[in-house]
Amino acid sequence: MKTAEDMLNEKGTDIISVSKDATVFDALKVMNENKIGAILIKEGEEYVGIWTERDLMKNTIKEGFDPKSAKISDQMNTGLKYCEHNNTLYQLQDKFLGMRLRHLLIQKEGKFIGLISAGDVMKTILNEKEKELKDLNALTSWEYYENWRWEKK
Repeated sequence: MKTAEDMLNEKGTDIISVSKDATVFDALKVMNENKIGAILIKEGEEYVGIWTERDLMKNTIKEGFDPKSAKISDQMNTGLKYCEHNNTLYQLQDKFLGMRLRHLLIQKEGKFIGLISAGDVMKTILNEKEKELKDLNALTSWEYYENWRWEKK
């Protein structure tokens, strides 16, 4: 069974972040350039928060909200949620559903090594199921049994 670390190795381990002093507009530019839906916020070398597309949606309906002047540190969510690198796909799925999250940091030996989304987990589970079905189909196909004959005619 694949783990969180296996998923990161396939998708990439880059953690995209901005400084807590950045504006919301700065964060949006970085998110757009990297085609991501969530960005981590750093203070020095430490991750202190996360900000997502959903947060933008909530912010834009606030009276007087200006992304060019609003500090990301005032808009971010703190209390980062994470799991260990060796969590299986189904453990990850349970965490996303149980905690109602869309993004989860992956930790290894006390250090964050990547960020995954609920969509990443779903995609990987579906790919694993597809592979499993192909393998099972191969076991039940005529060609599989043809290869087990002692003599080919």
